[in-house]
Amino acid sequence: MLNRLDAPSINGIGNISLEKPEEINFSNGLKVFVFNAPEQELIKAEFVFNNIFEGAENPVRNTALSSMLKEGTSTLNSAQIAENIDFYGAYLVPEFSFDQNALTLYTLGKHIDSVLPIVNDILNNSIFPQQELDTYIRNNKQSLQISMEKTDFVARRRFYKQLFGDTRYGNAVTEQLLQDLDRADLIRLYKQQIQPKNATLFLSGYITTEVLKSFRNYFEEQWTGDVQIEKLPFVQKLDHSPEILQIEKKGALQSSIRLGKIGIQRAHADYPALQFVNTLFGGFFGSRLMSNIREDKGYTYSIGSMVANLNHAGFISIATDVGSEYTEDTLKQIGLESKRLQDEKVNEEELELVRNYMLGSMLGSLESIFSHVDKFKSVYYSGLNLDYYTYYSNVVRGITADQVQDIAQKYLGMDEMVKVVVGNSFNKI
Repeated sequence: MLNRLDAPSINGIGNISLEKPEEINFSNGLKVFVFNAPEQELIKAEFVFNNIFEGAENPVRNTALSSMLKEGTSTLNSAQIAENIDFYGAYLVPEFSFDQNALTLYTLGKHIDSVLPIVNDILNNSIFPQQELDTYIRNNKQSLQISMEKTDFVARRRFYKQLFGDTRYGNAVTEQLLQDLDRADLIRLYKQQIQPKNATLFLSGYITTEVLKSFRNYFEEQWTGDVQIEKLPFVQKLDHSPEILQIEKKGALQSSIRLGKIGIQRAHADYPALQFVNTLFGGFFGSRLMSNIREDKGYTYSIGSMVANLNHAGFISIATDVGSEYTEDTLKQIGLESKRLQDEKVNEEELELVRNYMLGSMLGSLESIFSHVDKFKSVYYSGLNLDYYTYYSNVVRGITADQVQDIAQKYLGMDEMVKVVVGNSFNKI
C-alpha cells in the first residue's frame, strides 16, 4: 500500500539510450539513415542538402532556393503541389540553416506512394517560375524593411557581421541582393545542390520493407545528379575590434545588446564542459545572468547566452533587450558575472542544480523517434557518432568547481568579445 507520509526517493538520471539508425547507401550516391519505430504511424522523411557557395559568400541565393523549391515544377504549379499534399493529409516544408537546407515530408505510410511522386518531381524538375520569384523578392523586401526597424533584428545582423565578416555566416540579406536574384542562377544552383550526391535522407517512423522499397524506387532509381559539385571553401577572417559598436535607432524604446566571440566546435574535447559553464552563466532560467539582470535588477524580461556549433565555426553569444537607461549597467553586470565565474569557485549546490537541469533536459527532449533523429543529426554533421552523448553525460556528471573556473577563464573573457548595442539616444559607452 502506498505510504503518503513518506516522500518518494530521489534518484539520479542514469545512462541515456539513443536509437542507432540503419545506414544504407543508394547507388546514386544518396546516403540514407533509417530509424524504424513500428509504434509510430507517422513517417518523417528529411532530405538534407549541404549549402553550396560559389564565387561569393552570398547566403541569399541558398535561402531563396530553399524557400522556392515548392513553387512549381515542369508538371505542377505551386497551387497544385499544395493541394495534392494537403489532400493526403501530408505536410511538406522547406527548411534553411547556415550550413544546410532541407525538404521535410510528414505523411502516413498508407499514402506514401501518393505523395512520394510529388517530392520526386520537386527534387528533379523544379523550375522556379519567374512570377513566383518576383513575388518572393517583393515579399522579402517588404519584410526586410519592417525588420530593419527592430533593434533586435539590426543587432543580430551586425553581431554576425562583426563576428564573421564577409563570410556566409556574416553576410546578411539586403534589398540589393534580393533584387539581384536571377532565375537562371537559381536553376544552376538547384542542379548543383539538389542532387543525391549532395544529400542525406533521414527516414523515421514505421519504415516497413514496402516503405523502404518505395523510397528506393523514387529516390534511387528515379533520381540522378550529373552536375559537378564545386564548393567554395570557408575562410574565416578574425579581425575583431574590442570597441563597442553602437548603432543609433531613433524612436526605439529599448537597447538591444549582443555580445560574443568565436568559440569551439562540438568535436572539441572542452565542448560539453563549455555547455555546462554556459548554462550556469546564462543558459537557463536559473542562470547567473537571469538572477542578476532580470530577477535582481529588473532591467529586462529575458537575457541568455548560448554556445553554438556550425560546420566551419563555433561561437558564444549573449543577448538581451533592455531599457535605454539600463544599457551601460547591463553591460557592466554581464562583465561582473563573467569575472565572478572566472575568479570564484561555484558551490556544490549550484553545480548539482545545473547538472540535473542539463541531464533532465536531454532526457526530456527524447519524447519520440523524431527527437532521436535530431540528436543523431547533431553529431553526424559534426563528424561524431552517438558515443558523444555518453561522453557528454559523463562530463556533466563529473564536472568540478575547479573545471568550471578553468573553462570560464579560457572561454568567457569579455575583453575578446564583439559588442553590439542598438538603441535610441544613449550616451557613448
